[in-house]
Amino acid sequence: YEAIGRCKQEVPEYFNFASDVLDKWSQIEKERKGPSNPALWWINGKGDEVKWSFEELGFLSQKAANLLCGPCGLQRGDRVLVVLPRIPEWWLLTVACMRTGVIIIPGTTQLTAQDICYRLLASKAKCIITTDALAPAVDSVASKCQFLETKLAVSESSRAEWLNFSDLL
Repeated sequence: YEAIGRCKQEVPEYFNFASDVLDKWSQIEKERKGPSNPALWWINGKGDEVKWSFEELGFLSQKAANLLCGPCGLQRGDRVLVVLPRIPEWWLLTVACMRTGVIIIPGTTQLTAQDICYRLLASKAKCIITTDALAPAVDSVASKCQFLETKLAVSESSRAEWLNFSDLL
């Protein structure tokens, strides 16, 4: 903190949170070879719990990054609209976007079909990621969104014309 305060902290030319921070903590965690604090600890209202170490979050975000660049066909600079509740997959996809250079456009789950259409058109997003709850709203406007190429569902079931995040991960 002192080095930063004195403006003596070296600023890298290129910075990527996923590789420069998350992966470094993952390496530190491996070298300790002992129990670690969770990088992500998520509990929902029903008491369901997900706890990931830095190593697990790093590994899973790399898999999610491969999914974005592979089956979803996204490249650095492409835009993706992510309309998810704050579930573990939201964090995974956020880090995956950072890894790949894909631009994430987060949206609240309260968006209407008209809101989604506006955001897809204005952003020229190539992909949307959401849950079963909002998939019908997306389907109702998808034909108007000429840039939208991929629909990815974070779901336990499959939908026609949608890729399934869990299956692909």
